[in-house]
Amino acid sequence: MTATRVLVLNSGSSSVKYQLLDMSDNSRLALGLVERIGEQSSRLKHTPLGTGESREFSGPIADHDAALKAVAQELEKDGLGLDSPELVAIGHRVVHGGQSFTEPTVIDEAVLAEIERLIPVAPLHNPANLTGIRTARALRPDLPQVAVFDTAFHTTMPESAARYAIDVKTADEHRVRRYGFHGTSHAYVSRATAKLLGKAPEDVNVIVLHLGNGASASAVRGGKCVDTSMGLTPLEGLVMGTRSGDMDPAVIFHLARVGGMSIDEIDTLLNKRSGLIGLCGDNDMREIRRRIDEGDEQAQLAFDIYIHRLKKYIGAYYAVLGRVDAVAFTAGVGENAAPVREAAVAGLEELGLAVDGELNAVRADEPRLVSPAHARVAVAVVPTDEELEIATQTYALVGQ
Repeated sequence: MTATRVLVLNSGSSSVKYQLLDMSDNSRLALGLVERIGEQSSRLKHTPLGTGESREFSGPIADHDAALKAVAQELEKDGLGLDSPELVAIGHRVVHGGQSFTEPTVIDEAVLAEIERLIPVAPLHNPANLTGIRTARALRPDLPQVAVFDTAFHTTMPESAARYAIDVKTADEHRVRRYGFHGTSHAYVSRATAKLLGKAPEDVNVIVLHLGNGASASAVRGGKCVDTSMGLTPLEGLVMGTRSGDMDPAVIFHLARVGGMSIDEIDTLLNKRSGLIGLCGDNDMREIRRRIDEGDEQAQLAFDIYIHRLKKYIGAYYAVLGRVDAVAFTAGVGENAAPVREAAVAGLEELGLAVDGELNAVRADEPRLVSPAHARVAVAVVPTDEELEIATQTYALVGQ
């Protein structure tokens, strides 16, 4: 029996998302989510695909060890247990790989130590990723486990894009540089966009716009990232659901000196109380559009600021690439909010960008073009699939 199954784990601070895929045909066998880990009201939702019947459990799940054991039990009920000889590897999403990890990596003690060393630049994500890895390794110590890094796709950025213009010695001592995030999504979408155009990734220049509650843009030349909007942390760049994105760094000094705010208070402000929610009290684009339709001026202003920043990045990355073959929208907002796509390219006709109203209004699960046939630059909607990307990279590394 050939082992072709990969379990993908995305361990957050209080949650675990998972999917089991069969890489012989890229099919999903099961998926699920454990949330509110460590609380009395923990919840596990498990869906074996094929039957379509979800199962839910509510009650205390003490920690990630208990969560992954519960996941293993649910998979076992469907004959998909972690002890299956068909399971070839477990692929883990790891948010920050720094400069050390430029590709998927089989996890050993040295890899774990380096992920731990990077905690200061990813304090919210890397500790949770580590917990999931250690728990999974304890459950299946004999099985290859692979780390797939959000930052890896962006390690091809030239130093001119990756470096901040601060004292080099200070920057190097504290690992201060632009790393970028959402890399698995940008990698998948840039390749899928090339396929949609009937071309090889090496022959295509794409601006990828990953627009969810977190949002980032990337400039991809011939399959390789040459610039991206997020930086040392996921705070830089586009206006997001709760994050400010680009801002004069002196605002922080001003808030500390004049506003009397602590570093932790400013951190919370910029990461959790800014962006769309800070501008209008909502971070759900559907609700913002509903309010705009009712004449809400605050919602309209928030939308306009969001689009203004997005348009600036499209223009900037057009300049970075020199030639653009496609602009690809992805993630929750990018895939579903037609008004965002229309507004983002409006007025950019001189750059060859346009959206066809009828095509843009269509909802579909498949990659598609929403630009008119005569447009010089394709505008695409490409549903992202980070789990498939992680599974693909994991299987390519250890499946053979």
